[in-house]
Amino acid sequence: MIKVNQIKVPVDHSEEELRQAILKKLRIAPGDLLGYQILRQSLDARKSGRGGHAGEILYQYAVAADIRNEKAYLRKHHHTDMTVYKPNIYQMPVKAEKVPDIPPVIIGSGPAGLFCGLMLARQGYHPVILERGSDVRTRMEKVSRFWETGVLDTECNVQFGEGGAGTFSDGKLNTLVKDPSGRHQKVLEIFVEAGAPEEILYVQKPHIGTDLLVRIVENIRNEIIRLGGKILFDSKVTDFVIDRRGKLTGLEINHDRVMPVNCAVLAIGHSARDTFEKLYERQIAMEQKAFAIGVRIEHPQAMIDESQYGEAAAGLPAASYKLTYRTEKGRHVYTFCMCPGGYVVNASSEAGMSAVNGMSNRKRDGMNANSAVIVNVTPEDFGSEHPLAGVAFQRKWERMAWEEGKGLIPVQLFGDFCEKRKSGSFGEILPEHKGGYVFGNLWHCLPEYVCESLSEGIEAFGRKIRGYDRKDAVLSGVETRTSSPLRIPRNECFESNIAGLYPCGEGAGYAGGITSAAMDGLRVAEAVAEAFQSKE
Repeated sequence: MIKVNQIKVPVDHSEEELRQAILKKLRIAPGDLLGYQILRQSLDARKSGRGGHAGEILYQYAVAADIRNEKAYLRKHHHTDMTVYKPNIYQMPVKAEKVPDIPPVIIGSGPAGLFCGLMLARQGYHPVILERGSDVRTRMEKVSRFWETGVLDTECNVQFGEGGAGTFSDGKLNTLVKDPSGRHQKVLEIFVEAGAPEEILYVQKPHIGTDLLVRIVENIRNEIIRLGGKILFDSKVTDFVIDRRGKLTGLEINHDRVMPVNCAVLAIGHSARDTFEKLYERQIAMEQKAFAIGVRIEHPQAMIDESQYGEAAAGLPAASYKLTYRTEKGRHVYTFCMCPGGYVVNASSEAGMSAVNGMSNRKRDGMNANSAVIVNVTPEDFGSEHPLAGVAFQRKWERMAWEEGKGLIPVQLFGDFCEKRKSGSFGEILPEHKGGYVFGNLWHCLPEYVCESLSEGIEAFGRKIRGYDRKDAVLSGVETRTSSPLRIPRNECFESNIAGLYPCGEGAGYAGGITSAAMDGLRVAEAVAEAFQSKE
């Protein structure tokens, strides 16, 4: 097959129009195109006319075309937009020769844990997944109750429970991870098998949406069980049993029983702070890691659409954006986890502390666009060399936010934020929140250098997107769970300094979103399978 790039068609094109565009690009007769596969679809919304279409918004495709007499065609045609198509085919982990007497255990059922578990189940290892929270349906009920009443379940919330923190997000599946192994494509294929729209295989910025993720997570769980695996909900790992040789031999669950293990995958997510403390107590090596903190900002989605698409906005999907800025003092300000047509959610997981995140449903049809606007923080900002100093840093500002809002999410208009005063009323933008909110002063909830950087950065973003720095833009705080504040080192076999313990995913510092966490789950599944085979 031949990979063909730069195929451009109108936004409202038909399937036949795309086919005709492929024929025109290849300069072949209709009968010579035996078939094609869409590899990538993106929206070219450049207003300058660069790209040869005078500013018209177009869809741009890359396809793998199956054409008659391919070798003869390639000898005659040499074009930078055409290459031989060589897909990366993912290689599954080593298949189990027999079901292990003591199967591998996976701690956590976020993307890393679920995809690790699914791959091991497919290869006959019958993994056991331990999840401190509830199944995804029960979890949805508990989270909704929290948003309505403010009563927090510290074991089952936006951070903990089946599906992990990504369940309450936009369900973004894009990643910057290089993928010569084919793991990225495999992750997308598994999502489609579990019920995700097939378009995620080729759109430039794939997303699923919180509303669809629930059913998809259930389907992955049911497939793991069908293949012989087990998932134990409301089963929190409260201690790690390590022998004198430094080998993991057991896991204490809910303080009342010990499960014997030969190996365990540590896929606990970035918010399992009590588990991090227990790991430190048991001398599992950890190190500080830089991350970022800040706020959520809300604008009318129509404003973002108009800025990105102009007059064509009405016929196009809700627009997204990604912005970066370096302040005069050298801090990096950038947007993160932008949610078109979405909601700001109370994402707290500890009593007496407040944190926010963003989520969108599949249709992205909410009135507001929201995004994290965050500022980088480094171990030098933490005030201690302790491996868990980043956790303490997060907790400090989340506690301040809880106190500022008296348990509700503190919000402030950008104009008032710049003047360091508490807001008294909203402008044209009304918050779209899951959970209660109240006016507060976000300067009381974040370090001064972060607030100064946010003011400077948001004003700079206003020069890129008109109205971004409008006075009535709504800020909500605090956004502290952007990534793990630590890393758990692992060796060439993917084990920690404790033999048999495999750090995995975002909580261990090896991922930054749903897709990269799932990819790391596949990577660790491969390592676990190899370890089992070496012991056979």
